[in-house]
Amino acid sequence: MTVTEKQRQQQAELQKKLWSIANDLRGNMDASEFRNYILGLIFYRFLSEKMEEEVERLLREDNITFSEAWEDEEIKEALSDELIKRIGYLIEPEFLFSSLVSDIEAGKFDIEQLSKAINKVEESTLGTKSEDDFVHLFSDMDLTSNRLGNNVSNRTKLISKVMLNLADLPFVHSDMEIDMLGDAYEYMIGQFAATAGKKAGEFYTPQQVSKLLAEIVTTDKEDLRSVYDPTCGSGSLLLRVGRLAHVRHYYGQEYNSTTYNLARMNMLLHDVNFKAFSIENGDTLEEPAFPDEKFDAIVANPPYSAKWSADPSFLEDERFSNYGKLAPKSKADFAFVQHMIHHLDDEGTMAVVLPHGVLFRGAAEGVIRKYLIEEKNYLDAIIGLPANIFFGTSIPTTILVFKKSRETEDVLFIDASQSFEKGKNQNHMSDEDVDKIIETYRNREVIDKYSYVATREEIEENEYNLNIPRYVDTFEEEEPVDIKALHEEIKTINKEIAEAEASLLEMLDELEGDEDGMALIEATKEVFRR
Repeated sequence: MTVTEKQRQQQAELQKKLWSIANDLRGNMDASEFRNYILGLIFYRFLSEKMEEEVERLLREDNITFSEAWEDEEIKEALSDELIKRIGYLIEPEFLFSSLVSDIEAGKFDIEQLSKAINKVEESTLGTKSEDDFVHLFSDMDLTSNRLGNNVSNRTKLISKVMLNLADLPFVHSDMEIDMLGDAYEYMIGQFAATAGKKAGEFYTPQQVSKLLAEIVTTDKEDLRSVYDPTCGSGSLLLRVGRLAHVRHYYGQEYNSTTYNLARMNMLLHDVNFKAFSIENGDTLEEPAFPDEKFDAIVANPPYSAKWSADPSFLEDERFSNYGKLAPKSKADFAFVQHMIHHLDDEGTMAVVLPHGVLFRGAAEGVIRKYLIEEKNYLDAIIGLPANIFFGTSIPTTILVFKKSRETEDVLFIDASQSFEKGKNQNHMSDEDVDKIIETYRNREVIDKYSYVATREEIEENEYNLNIPRYVDTFEEEEPVDIKALHEEIKTINKEIAEAEASLLEMLDELEGDEDGMALIEATKEVFRR
């Protein structure tokens, strides 16, 4: 879809209004708390309007309203079955977002109605194929919390205000495209990440990095049977891949339950049908959700140097057994790499963001690194990113690209560490920076002081140390200093200083008749005489 200038303006206006509404909820809450309420309410309105659209299509020829259809038991049953089959959930007429807003305007609403409405959505999916995608979806939106107010009346008043503001925004019933709503939702997640400090990295990968990873794994591919993110956060990486290629099924696993809920909401908000994604909650390394799957594309931004059990029994696990070593307990980076490589299809591509230490640390990590290069020839490229571009950490990071079916044994190194625009709190990569990296990767170009294609022999000579400066020389030689010219310049400067001092002393002598300034003049003259 080509985004028009009108749509860009709509999007910008929607984003501005959404953030303004979110600020109504702030009060004493931190970003992670009011995020759950504002995103939950946006999502409920989306589900409600999607329901209304489907009902309108299904009842178009019957010339009756949703409420009228719901009063007829036979029509109600048929309608319910069809809605569950198509969109995976039900919202009864009285619990539609528009109905709740009408109750607010009539002074008949209380927050317990909303709580009941949300529970009804989840209940409607029980025993159906969509149950896993909706169960506990709103569990982080605690409508009984004292943070919303110290009694039901105050909580009702605050939530009513937010719902009325949301009701004024053009979401689905407008000329706004569905992806623009999804993008606005992602904008909100990004804004919350910017205010969440260290915790932000748990659920959000900056858009430019997401774009880089997605462009890499979709190179020469327009159709993907599957894409997988083992630490999927809010799902932004998976959805970014879906913008560049037709993805038939999205797979993800997320350890944090709140972020897991965000990911499922994000999928549905981007109009990914419940049948087309499988997002699971759990520890990817300890309890992998998709043990038998192989994926066409894998993208990930796992937690850097996280701790894991490194239990010796994992040496019998087929994900790790061939390496002879496990990643250290204090640094699970290579455990994630091994896990992902195991699940990568023979013709697939994998791109993962990791801390620089994975390139040169020794011991078990050195053994794993050597095995991946020498025995398997899976490592395709290493891309060094700038420092301070991620939320919650200022360290520089690197993208490692792996492929199982490679025609060459060389490795492309790209040093993009200086490719950024400096920001007040965080650095940013421009579109030009990202495009240069992608073009260099796809063409495997050698560019002076930027990229280099290293042979297997060179890597072996470096004892499988992949530190980028060993391969990409970015040293800028300083111009030689002309000692004679420098000496003459210093003499000239000293002469000018002496002339300036003499001129100033002469001016002070002329002011000696002014008694009020005598003490100051004498002190100044003494300074220059020294």
